[in-house]
Amino acid sequence: GHRRKNWKVRKFVLREDPAYLHYYDPAGGEEPLGAIHLRGCVVTAVEDMPDSKKYDADNILFEIITANEIHYYLQAASSAERTEWIKAIQAVSRTGK
Repeated sequence: GHRRKNWKVRKFVLREDPAYLHYYDPAGGEEPLGAIHLRGCVVTAVEDMPDSKKYDADNILFEIITANEIHYYLQAASSAERTEWIKAIQAVSRTGK
């Protein structure tokens, strides 16, 4: 959850028109569990997070702050994947509708 009560595995689909990051239960299901509106968001790498476990902070965390200031923390599978996600989300936040 975006409030980090606990970590949950989710499948993400990035859409440009409209600019949303939809998330789904990886076990299946056609309907998204939710969506993050990306237009005007800020996305950054997170190097250190207070009270995080060691395996949470291994250079694979990133944060999305929406235009209405909701903070989402996501964990990528690798440092390279985190970089790819950040670049893709930044592009959609600028050009998406």
